[in-house]
Amino acid sequence: MVTCTADSWHIKKQNILHEQLEDGTLPIHSIIALGSAFEVHGKLFGSLECISSHTSLLANKLYTDLSSLRHANGLPVCVIYKDPKSSYEDTGTQGPIVALNLQNSRGDWISSAEVEKLAVIRKIQLRTGGLCNPGGVASCLDLAPWEMKRNFSAGQRCGNEDDILGGKPTGVIRLSLGAMSNLRDVTAFVQFVDEFFVEDQPSPEAIRGVNYPHPDFYIEILTVFPIKSCGGWQIPSSLAWEIKPEGLAWDREWCLVHQGTRAALSQKRIPRMALLRPSLDLKNGLLRIRYDGQLPPSAPKEISIPLSADPSPFQDPSTQTINTCSPSRVCGDSISASTYTSPEIATFFTTALSTPCTLARFPPGASTRH
Repeated sequence: MVTCTADSWHIKKQNILHEQLEDGTLPIHSIIALGSAFEVHGKLFGSLECISSHTSLLANKLYTDLSSLRHANGLPVCVIYKDPKSSYEDTGTQGPIVALNLQNSRGDWISSAEVEKLAVIRKIQLRTGGLCNPGGVASCLDLAPWEMKRNFSAGQRCGNEDDILGGKPTGVIRLSLGAMSNLRDVTAFVQFVDEFFVEDQPSPEAIRGVNYPHPDFYIEILTVFPIKSCGGWQIPSSLAWEIKPEGLAWDREWCLVHQGTRAALSQKRIPRMALLRPSLDLKNGLLRIRYDGQLPPSAPKEISIPLSADPSPFQDPSTQTINTCSPSRVCGDSISASTYTSPEIATFFTTALSTPCTLARFPPGASTRH
């Protein structure tokens, strides 16, 4: 995997020999056959200018028809990605490709893998995923570098079906039109989307409505506690926040464990934990922890931890900071948690609390928050 954002990185294929050889290998046989391919293509379809005019007409029709699809509540069905300066009426700024994702009437993303499966049933061939262009996908989907790393460490790979992570799609649906495409193909896809994904009846929630006994009451502030028993972090009111089955995203994702007993520390026993102030730097993909108490002059007041579930692919092996899951005691229960092995992390918390401890993280999808 490669990304071309401000934080560039590359993960090589290391498991299977033929995959390593294929990664970046030029298609020599196809290159040799290019001359014959262009000759036959010209005989069948005419000049490239004619093909461009034909496909531009089809792409404009597809874009217009998909943009007009609406759910019963007026929400668009298709979110189409294109440069604001490009136009489907101008072949100089826009090619015959439409990239999109689908959403339901509540604004939730629809899995592109499910769209592809249904499309195959209707004999429609399309492409989904990162399209071998992680930098472009990151730009379209507004994925920050830390989110790309989080998705990779969570298991997202080419061809798998984990295409919605952290409340965002990890790829797009691409529709490509060529010399052999025609208006029937465009109509068939628009009808396919209308048949399977347009909700032409209001959702049950909208029909029933919600009766609030006290309409003047509302949620003013939401606070998460990234590290159990430490300070809270207020979620910005302008920021959409994911709710997972186990609770609010990033809430009690980490805990501090005793280096000897492996038991989780609590503020009841160590009140100074309240002076540890975690904050989520979502732009840079970091958990920052500041200690507001007294520390030796040489001790740092703050450290930062990557938000990626497994930052090891992006680190030098000699500085790997997170270990495999091992049992810890949390509220009397045995819980599997990944312990950070970095001496810097352990020293920071041990110095702040005067207790030999280090940071641990609960595995993704843990069903219980303590």
